[in-house]
Amino acid sequence: MEEVGIVIVGGGIAGLATSLALHRKGIKSVVLERAEKVRSEGSGIGTLTNGWRALDQLGVAHRLRLTSSLIHKARTMLIENGKKREFVSTIVDEARCLRRNDLVEALADAIPEGTIRFGSQIVSIEQDGTTSFPVVHLSNGSMIKAKVLIGCDGANSVVSDYLRLGPKKAFACRAVRGFTDYPNGHGFPKELLRMKVGNVLVGRLPLTDNHVFWFVVHMQDNHLQGKDQESSIANVTLKWVGELSEEWKEMVKICDVESLSMTHLRYRSPWEIMFGKFRRGTVTVAGDAMHVMGPFLGQGGSAALEDAVVLARCLARKVGPDHGDLLKDCSMKSIEDAIDEYVEERRMRLVRLSTQTYLTGRSLQTQSRVVRLMFIVLLVILFGRDQIRHTKYDCGRL
Repeated sequence: MEEVGIVIVGGGIAGLATSLALHRKGIKSVVLERAEKVRSEGSGIGTLTNGWRALDQLGVAHRLRLTSSLIHKARTMLIENGKKREFVSTIVDEARCLRRNDLVEALADAIPEGTIRFGSQIVSIEQDGTTSFPVVHLSNGSMIKAKVLIGCDGANSVVSDYLRLGPKKAFACRAVRGFTDYPNGHGFPKELLRMKVGNVLVGRLPLTDNHVFWFVVHMQDNHLQGKDQESSIANVTLKWVGELSEEWKEMVKICDVESLSMTHLRYRSPWEIMFGKFRRGTVTVAGDAMHVMGPFLGQGGSAALEDAVVLARCLARKVGPDHGDLLKDCSMKSIEDAIDEYVEERRMRLVRLSTQTYLTGRSLQTQSRVVRLMFIVLLVILFGRDQIRHTKYDCGRL
């Protein structure tokens, strides 16, 4: 059985960011990724001020700023019964849209070669009977005993199951995301535009003068029906935007088909984050494995980057650099204390984010004006009139 100091499960944004943050603190880690190479799926990811602060701490922000344009404002339009309401917020601080691939590649390139072990599929986790440290079982029959195990394996996390966290819940809606290139320029303002018409929520976010990230959410599409199940994602999306302007239809028609992805939106409820036990021995989670949330605030990726900075900082206080791969001089108690500090620091931040995301999603999803008003009132009571205050959060220095 192989023994490793810190094992990170999952080579997505959260896993790579956590490994990089530990590397910046002089602590080695091993990332187990089931794919055979750095993941390339996914399209765009909105990155707000708090996310850029975390990227600055990780040391990759300068590279990513070269690939994206600043977003100057956020505009939301609600169109019901022929009436239009519009809400505009000026973005004073930094907000950009990134290609997910650019972000993942920047993180992967910054960690030492050999850190990521590709083709490593986790099948189960058990506790070692002698040391009480976790033992990871891989699909190829090998086993790894880790002093610290960090689950960054997404919404279907094996590690969160080991922590006995409850199953994620689902919004009754699906989302399609994609990119569209405009060789001669798109001419769109540098803003986040969200527009809800009937049961469809669409959004658009320019990356550059020629490249646009967009999403379409069908707010009542819990299950695809009939021919929709056999249609391509592009055809289903065209059906969803059928009542929108030609501008939106054209954006879907000429999109990069390879960039398209359809997901059933899921979330971990705010009360589960409030009371969930995110540590079992020396095992914990980060990113979507900890706090998967709807896309309604655009904070999933940025929150994962925050997790990485805070977790590495807390571990470094207790573990310190230069302990090598096995963390030989670190007791279980010191590691548990570090993880407890991480969970305590993150918990209320994540409760607030998940609550605001949940209420925002429900207000967009409901067909009842009375219920929508109730959700809006709750948002104002809980988060004040500055509904983008969450973007100004600073996770602190690494």
